[in-house]
Amino acid sequence: MPGVFFLCKNHQIAGMNVQERATEIEEEFDFLDDWEVRYAHIIDLGKSNPPLLPEERNEITKVRGCASQVWMVISPEDGDRLNIRAESDAMIVSGLVVLLTRLFSGATRADIKAFDTSAFFERIGVTGTLSAQRSNGLASMLMRIKQTASAPAPAAPAAPAAPAA
Repeated sequence: MPGVFFLCKNHQIAGMNVQERATEIEEEFDFLDDWEVRYAHIIDLGKSNPPLLPEERNEITKVRGCASQVWMVISPEDGDRLNIRAESDAMIVSGLVVLLTRLFSGATRADIKAFDTSAFFERIGVTGTLSAQRSNGLASMLMRIKQTASAPAPAAPAAPAAPAA
């Protein structure tokens, strides 16, 4: 089952940059012969996506522009990195969510901003096979991630002042 393969390899992603992650995903998709098999693989990935907490599915985290319900929680991690978690109520969209989180969660803001996501989805055979609504939803999810990566990183908390001698 392809989704299980992803879960087994998930621990390896943390030390990889976005391009290395993309190469790994492209190699995974190279084994899939046609669009129907790729589509089934994306659905399997969606089945492996862990759900958000109920309170995380709200108007603030909801991604606008998606035909399906999509919620995305993006938070700073280790200074300049972003932690991305998301959920959808549609299996194919949930699979796209998994691809996006595999690419970008834990990556630096600079890596996220520099990566050519359109070319990546073309290389794995997704571009042109999604419906217009799904393509718009994918673009909306990408826009949320790229906008967050482009926003200034939160300032580190100031060190406490030394006591007066």
